[in-house]
Amino acid sequence: MEMYTLDTAMIRLKEISEMLQSGEYDLDMSIKLYEEGVQIVSFCNKTLTAAKQKITELSELTFEDETDE
Repeated sequence: MEMYTLDTAMIRLKEISEMLQSGEYDLDMSIKLYEEGVQIVSFCNKTLTAAKQKITELSELTFEDETDE
């Protein structure tokens, strides 16, 4: 899979969705597009989970700093 940022991944997902909805592609190509979409969704989920975890950790550090004062 190509290297994506979250933004480029979301753009590619939109492109894939539009391509699949167009009905212009044969079954084999549609399956390949769908598979790519699933891989991108997995990437996005992992990226968002990691970001959420980082925000949680930073929030906890900030809260701990405030209570130590």
